[in-house]
Amino acid sequence: MDKAKLLVVDDDEGLCRQYRWAFPEYQIFTGQTRRAGRALFARERPPVAIVDLGLPPDPAGASEGLALVRELLGIAPDTKIMVATGNDDQRHALQAVAMGAFDFFHKPVDNDVLRVILERAYNLARLEDEARRARDLPRPSPIEHIITGDEQMLRLCRSVERLAATDVTVLLLGESGTGKEALAHALHDLGPRADRPFIPLNCGAIPEALLESELFGHERGAFTGAIKQTIGKIESANHGTLFLDEIGDLPAMLQVKLLRFLQNQVIERVGGRHPIQVDVRIVCATNQDLEARMQEGSFRDDLFYRLNEVTLRVAPLRERPGDPTLLASFFLHRFTAQFGRRIRGFTAEAIAAIAAHPWPGNVRELENRVKRAVVMSDGRLISASDLELAPPVISGHQLDIRLARLRAEREVVQKALSQSNGTISTAAKLLGISRPTLYTLLETHGLGTLSGSASDGRQAPAVSDVPRMQKQSDRAGRNGGWLQES
Repeated sequence: MDKAKLLVVDDDEGLCRQYRWAFPEYQIFTGQTRRAGRALFARERPPVAIVDLGLPPDPAGASEGLALVRELLGIAPDTKIMVATGNDDQRHALQAVAMGAFDFFHKPVDNDVLRVILERAYNLARLEDEARRARDLPRPSPIEHIITGDEQMLRLCRSVERLAATDVTVLLLGESGTGKEALAHALHDLGPRADRPFIPLNCGAIPEALLESELFGHERGAFTGAIKQTIGKIESANHGTLFLDEIGDLPAMLQVKLLRFLQNQVIERVGGRHPIQVDVRIVCATNQDLEARMQEGSFRDDLFYRLNEVTLRVAPLRERPGDPTLLASFFLHRFTAQFGRRIRGFTAEAIAAIAAHPWPGNVRELENRVKRAVVMSDGRLISASDLELAPPVISGHQLDIRLARLRAEREVVQKALSQSNGTISTAAKLLGISRPTLYTLLETHGLGTLSGSASDGRQAPAVSDVPRMQKQSDRAGRNGGWLQES
């Protein structure tokens, strides 16, 4: 198995040798200058890099190191860069983090601390790479708005492709939010009627008194308020496709009229006396059990069998393994571009929560949760709490090692904060990690606001307040609430 690549840019050759000795699990490339580091990065493209801020010709400052961080992120924004700095120069390290660096650590190097930071960086890089590859997978489905890797959904899409060339009436059955309208569009767009109208009508969204006129149209004077002749949805779809969504909500009287139309493709407008011949393909959809409604007498048997020339059942999202995370990555990519947000992906806990959630609202619920998280998240990674999902509970029957590690990590962070009375620096020392790493853990596990209070009774600040607290603490020497800097 190939070793993961690690770039080290530091003018201390002895320290570079120490890195090679301490971390044999990585393939380490070393450079002593900004130019050498940039050339190595362009050639090797490592996912993780360590950059000393004090590079020649400015070893006492940070101009060269900060410039290199900016250049590397300009080439590959997802690179995880750790910056090394002296204990008395934290200001420049924070500046690098603000530019997009992943973390920082102080010299002299604590190998155990650096190992933890490196492991987290590589894990995050791996998850982001998996999400990118999943998002960019070629879709064998011809359906433009259906994103899936599930075999049963792919079979359904191939059936839609075959049926699109015919005029058979198709009934789409499935829960709300599973993509029935997208499939109906595909039946139209992939067939010979593609350049003709596609007219949708939600039978459950229009009052019963208006639905007949909406479907069949009306003549002037047909009823109070009918001041002009109006073309109905069926007539508007002439030579095209009429999509009747929620067909199970169609009132009994209109079921008779729709059946008559389906038999001969002839309509009469409300108040009209002349039959009108039309050529319309019918596609219907419902989330109801029409056979049960037939047994109770609320849906006509003859209409059901007329609509049921071909039935396609759309599986709910919970029955499509792998699709929730695939769709989440797709929506994340779409919404980060739409809203101009620099969000790099999901935390490991968020991915686990997405996979574990039953998604009662199906794709529509997933899309809305990701959209809200992209707009509202303060971090670079979307957490389970950003999605308003509970972290998955690990049971004896769910022995996923990654989930077990997440749970153990959350518990030990909570204990460290409790033992340190919420003091960030003390908790970080107890955990053997840097403060920026602890901030990342707090955000990952949704621990920005913890139960407890400072001596003055204030509540813990949110994660988004931590950088502000740190700056205030550095400037004024004051703590910032229950989570304290020192």
